[in-house]
Amino acid sequence: MQANLRQAVTLLSKTNYNAIRSAGVLYSRNYSTTHDADIVVIGGGPGGYVASIKAAQVGLKTVCIEKNDTLGGTCLNVGCIPSKALLNNSHYYHMAHSGDLNSRGIICENVKLDLDVLMGQKTNAVKALTGGIAQLFKKNKVTHLNGWGTITGPNQIQAKMSDGSVETVNTKYMIVATGSEVTPFPGIPIDEEVIVSSTGALTLKQVPKKMVIIGAGVIGLELGSVWSRLGSEVIAVEFLTSIGGLGIDGEVSKSFQKILTKQGMQFKLGTKVMGATRHGDSVTVSVESVKDGTKEDIECDCLLVCIGRRPYTEGLGLENVGIATDDRGRIPVNAMLQTIVPNIHAIGDVIHGPMLAHKAEDEGIICVEGIQGGHVHLDYNCVPSVVYTHPEVAWVGKTEEDLKKEGVEYKVGKFPFMANSRAKTNNETDGFVKVLADKATDRILGTHMIGPGVGELINESVLAMEYGASAEDVARVCHAHPTCSEALREANLAAYIGKPINF
Repeated sequence: MQANLRQAVTLLSKTNYNAIRSAGVLYSRNYSTTHDADIVVIGGGPGGYVASIKAAQVGLKTVCIEKNDTLGGTCLNVGCIPSKALLNNSHYYHMAHSGDLNSRGIICENVKLDLDVLMGQKTNAVKALTGGIAQLFKKNKVTHLNGWGTITGPNQIQAKMSDGSVETVNTKYMIVATGSEVTPFPGIPIDEEVIVSSTGALTLKQVPKKMVIIGAGVIGLELGSVWSRLGSEVIAVEFLTSIGGLGIDGEVSKSFQKILTKQGMQFKLGTKVMGATRHGDSVTVSVESVKDGTKEDIECDCLLVCIGRRPYTEGLGLENVGIATDDRGRIPVNAMLQTIVPNIHAIGDVIHGPMLAHKAEDEGIICVEGIQGGHVHLDYNCVPSVVYTHPEVAWVGKTEEDLKKEGVEYKVGKFPFMANSRAKTNNETDGFVKVLADKATDRILGTHMIGPGVGELINESVLAMEYGASAEDVARVCHAHPTCSEALREANLAAYIGKPINF
């Protein structure tokens, strides 16, 4: 022991803490290291890691502080990426199990689900992508600190590491990109076993016999689709009288509900949840009709609480620099994405606008460009939204409801996928494309789709709107045949002259 102590003293003089640990001596690692940087990004999610890479690429000495063990934030770890893996593979299972493949001449018998393998593929995809970001950080020379970042001054941040040490960073600029967290439902504690959030719903150990979802927004519908395809009876309870959440076109929402109902999902709309009680491995959910007050208790073995997300700013130290959040917990910023402290910026879910990974990514890039004196511009009307069910739902721009409320005169062009050659050959004819254009100028104001692969197709509409295209512009662009994108061309043609060619 004395030899070990002498070795520890020698090593301590050289500040070789890992060697001290190997010598068998316990110590408290509370020392502090100081860094100097041009810019510090707090948060390594889609907005934060993209901002970090962009900053390093333009020559700024960059530090990114992330509290979780892996980079990528909610999106890559417990959001977009794992949910899409489950959506994709559950759809394959559903095609084989439901007889869809049989109807195509592909005979499948004795189809079984191996949930562990299904979850393993999801986990491998997450590991590959989060590890890829770590490699991008090394490639672009971004310093990554795995710790909890707290703003201690307008030009200083402290990162508390998991081992108790503190890394202090002095910096010229900061970008807050701490993202969002699941919004809790008052009175219903989440245990991530029987009463789960979207995080827990991605790691269930078995397929629930019956699942109740509080909320029929994008996340609830996607996860509900997964477990419905895998064999669960799914009931979505929604306070609103429509599904899909805010921003979805009313006509698309109605069609979406009909399609999901046909697939087996059940909906209780205009219904509020009064409470939920767990009894061992089951839950009793008490609901009440908004319209007439009718009460009902629903028994299930899994309750998914999915009522949205809220900005995550816990322990960030905003009060240390005089930054206050608004009534929805968001950090106010100006057009340059600056807070009231000019060198401190904020992007992504902690500020206004849709809580979407691609919106945060774009803000990360333009924020860095603005810091370097560039022009900061992001047209939030051109940020697309996608629901990755089957069929997919996608939209960009104004809805009919928006235009009516704003008093804008518009025209509508629609084309159904049942009249589209590629959709017909693929036997995926549910849905349609709907284009809204200004009545006077023909400029495209919004595009709304439900159908096969529209999560990819919507980007053509985004590009058109970014360049101020008219419905005629898109209608006159040659599209490959046969493709589902021809439905978008036909819808624009219908908006332009009132008639499509093939319907």
